[in-house]
Parts: sequence; structure tokens; C-alpha cells
Amino acid sequence: MSSPAFAIPPDLTRDTGLWPGDGPIRYGGDEHKRLFCKTLLDTFDPYRPAVLDWPKLGEEAEKRITALPIWDIAVQTENRAGLNVCTYAEGVPDPLLRKAIELNGFEERRHRHVLANLVEAYGIKLAPEPVYERPKDPEWAFMVTGYSECIDSFFAFGLFAAAKNTGYFPPELVDTFEPVVKEEGRHILFFVNWMAWHRRNMPWWRRPYFELKVLAVWLFLIWERIGIASDVSNGQQDNNFTVTGASQLGADIDVGELIAICVSENDRRLEIYDRRLKRPHFVPFMARQTLRVMAALKFLGPKKQKVAA
Repeated sequence: MSSPAFAIPPDLTRDTGLWPGDGPIRYGGDEHKRLFCKTLLDTFDPYRPAVLDWPKLGEEAEKRITALPIWDIAVQTENRAGLNVCTYAEGVPDPLLRKAIELNGFEERRHRHVLANLVEAYGIKLAPEPVYERPKDPEWAFMVTGYSECIDSFFAFGLFAAAKNTGYFPPELVDTFEPVVKEEGRHILFFVNWMAWHRRNMPWWRRPYFELKVLAVWLFLIWERIGIASDVSNGQQDNNFTVTGASQLGADIDVGELIAICVSENDRRLEIYDRRLKRPHFVPFMARQTLRVMAALKFLGPKKQKVAA
């Protein structure tokens, strides 16, 4: 299939149980599951891509938007993510968890339609889409999608904020696209809590293999991003906004400033959710360590010579 159909969202009118109380929760327990599932389900935004009002842009703004080399891979990534998540949901026996993962998959596919409508509105030409094969290992595909979103969303939050603050994205376009960015925050929050719950509820004999699988996912994603960076250095078109986005903003912003914005935006977008939920840790931690190293190198750098009186 060249393009997964735009699915109908799960039935959210049926009772999904009570919210956990205000006290501490045990990660991996039933209250933890209800908390992260209901957070995703109860914050669902029922917007329809077909009725989003894409603003008319000025000539310069439209040139900047249409010149961004991200649209082909963005559409393909959302298509693949939707297929991966929905395929994994098919094998989940728990009714509440399955409903939440189905909603996650629906929203991934809806992102694809938002992007498709955007490129149509501004006359952006897309390359033909590949054939999307159902994943042979649904758990692996779900984890690749989840961890990939944890990486990409962290940088996308900062790049989106920088583009907004510098005027690279017109305010009207920012407002129209905001629901998609907000959903990415919900998705990574759901995923890291699913990982914590899933780990604690699998048989002990499966855990060593599962941890090797997690390591393999991270190695795959690192290899994938090294490949992207290599394509950029060889002058090939790159469609990953988290790699090329900073150079496209046309603003006087260095790497350290961009990383700091990413950290701040990641914290801001996730702080609105229940404090008991786990947050993505690895990418923000590495970003903060990078900022510390950069600050130390700047402090230890060559000192300016004092001018003799």
C-alpha cells in the first residue's frame, strides 16, 4: 500500500476507568498504566486535517517554507510511524492499553494528512512514496518509532520555538501547526511510561533479551542518524529538520543557544502533565551535559591579553 488510509479514531466515549488518586504510584502497576493511558486518551484533540485553515503567506515567507528540504521524509516518517504503532496495537491484549496505542497510531496517521494538506496548500512537490510493509516484529517497530520520536521531538520543540521567535515561521502558520507539535509531546510521554510499565510486567526470563533489543534499537537509530549526517556532508538533500533546521532559520543562533532552547522547550511542553509520569531522560540529559562541556571549554579558553597601561 502506498499510503495508509486515514483511520477512524478509537471510541473514546466508553468508560476507561477512574484516574488514579493523588498519592504515589508504583511504576508497572495498574495505577501507573491507567495514568499514562488516560493522560493520552483524555487529552485527545479531535481536529480534522481537512478543515485546518492554512494561512496565505507573503512571497518571502512562502519561499522559505517551500524551500525547506523536509517535506518528503516528514510525510513518509508519519506514514511509517502510523503503520508501526497500529500494527503493534493489534497484538495488545489489555483493552485500555490497546485503545491508547490505537489512538497514538491514529494521531501519527493524522499527522501525515496534516503534512499532505500543507504541501498541497503551498504547492510543494513530493517525491513518490515507497511501499510500506507491515513490520515483521511489531514490538521492535513500536520501539524504533517511540525512541526516534524521543530524539526528534526534543530538537523539533527547540527548532519550532526558534523559527517562531525569529519570524521564520509566520505566527499564523505556527498557530495552525501547533496541535501537531503538542501531540508529539503526548506521544513521547506515553512511550517512556509504556516502556517503564512494559519492562516491569514481562516475565523475568524475557528481560535480558528485551534489554538487548533496546540496545539494538539505539544502535540502529545512531547508525541511521550518522547516515543522515553523512548524506549532508556529501551534498545530498537531507529531509530531517532536526539535522538541517538550524542552518535554515536565517537567524544568528549558534549550536549552544539552540540546544539551550531545546532543553527549555522540552521542559515547558512536558511540565503541564502529571508529575508522577516519567519523562524522556536520555536526550535531555545528554543535551545538558553538552551545554556544561561547552560552558567549561568557553571558560577555559584562551584569555584576552590585558592592554598595558
